[in-house]
Amino acid sequence: MKNAQWALYHVARLALALVFVYAGAVKMQDVVTFAGHVAAYQILPYALNYLVAATLPYIEFLAGLMLLLNVRVRPALVAVCGMTLVFMAALVSVLARGLEIDCGCFDPGGGQDVTAAAALLRDIGLVALMMLVWWLRSRITVRDADPPG
Repeated sequence: MKNAQWALYHVARLALALVFVYAGAVKMQDVVTFAGHVAAYQILPYALNYLVAATLPYIEFLAGLMLLLNVRVRPALVAVCGMTLVFMAALVSVLARGLEIDCGCFDPGGGQDVTAAAALLRDIGLVALMMLVWWLRSRITVRDADPPG
C-alpha cells in the first residue's frame, strides 16, 4: 500500500509540475499576446492585464519547478491551486456572459482555440489532481518521499 501511495504521489506531482512548467514557459515567450488573452476575459482594467500577463507565467513556472524538484510542495500546490481557482471563476464569468474566447492557457499564440467550457473541465481535473497530491503528501512521511526499498 505504501509503495502504491508513493508511486501515485510522484506520478501525480510530476504531471502537475509538467503542466505548470509548460504553461508558464509558453506564456513567457509572448507576454504581449498573453496580455491580449487576459484582456479578452473583460474583467481587469487595461493596465492590470499587462501586469497579470507579465507576472503569472513566472509564478506558474516557478511553482511547477518546485513541484518538479519535490521542494516546498505544499506552498507550490497552494500557489497553483489558488491561480487555478481564480482562473475557474473567470471562466465561469466568461460562460455566464456568453463570451467566446480562447483561454490562452497553453498556447498564447492562438493556435489552440480551447473553449471556456473545455478549459473549465480541464481545470476541475487539475484541482482534483492537486487535492490528490496534497492528500498523498500528508500520508507519506518525508522519509517515505524517497523510493521504497
